[in-house]
Amino acid sequence: MSGTAVVIGASGGIGAALEEALRDEGAFDTVYGFARSRSGDRHIDLEDEASIAAAAAIVAKGAAPTLVIVATGVLHADGQGPEKTMRELDAAWLARTYAINTIGPALVAKHFLPLMTKGQRGVFAALSARVGSIADNKLGGWYGYRASKAALNMMIRTLAIEERRRNERSIVVGLHPGTVDTALSKPFQGNVQAGHLFDAGRAAVQLLDVIDGLKVPDSGKVFAWDGAEVPA
Repeated sequence: MSGTAVVIGASGGIGAALEEALRDEGAFDTVYGFARSRSGDRHIDLEDEASIAAAAAIVAKGAAPTLVIVATGVLHADGQGPEKTMRELDAAWLARTYAINTIGPALVAKHFLPLMTKGQRGVFAALSARVGSIADNKLGGWYGYRASKAALNMMIRTLAIEERRRNERSIVVGLHPGTVDTALSKPFQGNVQAGHLFDAGRAAVQLLDVIDGLKVPDSGKVFAWDGAEVPA
């Protein structure tokens, strides 16, 4: 696979591993990594659309991207975490969760999908989560994270429908990486089954393998690290 690959959130555990794996594999001529913690023309903040537009403008100066991965997300921050009961619901925290997990990736799609060449296979993937599956929700709790990832999945489905009208070979998907040993999952790793906690490097390779196997009819769906479709 040649062309340009873009990783949004390249300073996070999974994002950094994805950027490294893409560079190591050498399948792309150019690999861009953008992150909130990076400065200059590699800075991006999903809560600032102007920075997203600026990142897209940088990529637009070169070859059209054929792969864009949004490897961002928030589960806990600044003393806030996933809600166990409705009593813990907080408007400001819910709004921030949606801003990063749902609205941010959608705005990335707004600015990056038009850069992909018509008539050419292009993949836009955003990290989702199995807990965003409404059908799979048997335990409750984690209101904001579940709801924001479910909303992301709807964004993915809707983007896929519109993008197919522009480019019939375009693929827009969500990816569930499993439980990965990163700062995001660290407080919640105690109940993970043996063999189901992945290091970031392995998770990145697994996700790239899933991406490589995607077909046009897969657009609009969410897939887990093992290639299995996650129910809506």
